[in-house]
Amino acid sequence: MTKNELLGITPEPTDAAAFQEARARWDRVSKPLDGLGDFETLVCRLAAIERTSAPDVSRRAVVVMCADNGIVDEGVSQCGREATKAVAVALGRGASSASTLGRAARVDVVPIDVGIACDEPIPGVLDAKVARGTRNFVVEPAMTEDETLEAIRVGMSAVERLANQGVQAVASGEMGIGDTTTTTAVLCALLGAEVDAIAGRGAGLDDAGLARKKRAIRTGLARYDFSQEPSRNARAFEILRTLGGLELAGLVGLCVGGAVRRVPVVLDGVVSTTAALVAETLVPGTREYLIASHWGRERGSRLALEQLGLVAYLDGNMALGEGTGAIMLFPLLDVALDFYRHASTFGDVKIAEYKRFPS
Repeated sequence: MTKNELLGITPEPTDAAAFQEARARWDRVSKPLDGLGDFETLVCRLAAIERTSAPDVSRRAVVVMCADNGIVDEGVSQCGREATKAVAVALGRGASSASTLGRAARVDVVPIDVGIACDEPIPGVLDAKVARGTRNFVVEPAMTEDETLEAIRVGMSAVERLANQGVQAVASGEMGIGDTTTTTAVLCALLGAEVDAIAGRGAGLDDAGLARKKRAIRTGLARYDFSQEPSRNARAFEILRTLGGLELAGLVGLCVGGAVRRVPVVLDGVVSTTAALVAETLVPGTREYLIASHWGRERGSRLALEQLGLVAYLDGNMALGEGTGAIMLFPLLDVALDFYRHASTFGDVKIAEYKRFPS
């Protein structure tokens, strides 16, 4: 896949007729109109994505992109690169946070090595390594164009493979020490936002660590000039290539792949939501296939979702990563879908339906 081919992708619109059919089904249920609020709209959006008034997400998986980030050299994380591999090993053994939550929520966990700084394969982790981590963007661009495109392709291929296996919904997860630094840098560059307004403590930085993180981001933003790019989506690609991470690029591909294959992609925290914003900028129309799970603790997550016009369904102050917030949405979605399918209608209980009036 070339850069021009990526930027030339045009997702098919979701099905407006299926959305309205699902809305009409909700209105026949014996309850106040819009009584389940945003969850009613969520079911309607799933209907539009799946092009049926009977959406189903009973077969679902979370894809966890794992990679290392060269920006760790700037002391922006409480731990070193070795933690990325350690968590990937746990993912492969089914012993990570995502694995534990996934068992309860009936979500398959699919870890992918897109850029861990190690040479040996990790049992249980799909080997799709593009490079042994990125470069330090304070010193040089994080990735080459080919590396960025390959990581995006890995994400798109993951959706393709899972869809061919019958998976109906994919959640986005990541593991990469230093990735909230790369993500914040990308988000600041995309939106022209102030570093102080977005940068958070990640996995638990002290004041000195947070100061180093902000300094690294400011240095990176000052080092590169994206204003000469010929278009908005070309500019977004260069921001991702220069400041981003391989796991971030992989999640960009996951979002675009969901739009191409018409599979809903459930977003997790700030890395996922920033990837979603990059994906929508690169390939307009991608957002119609994206579902936000939670607002997230990192301030950038809410900002990215607001830019995308997406509503999150959980507000639990979460910042765990690995797609855990996205996993936790599925049980609530199961309840909403079961109610949608099986609740009594006004005809069943012999009560006149509520009527919608112009607002």
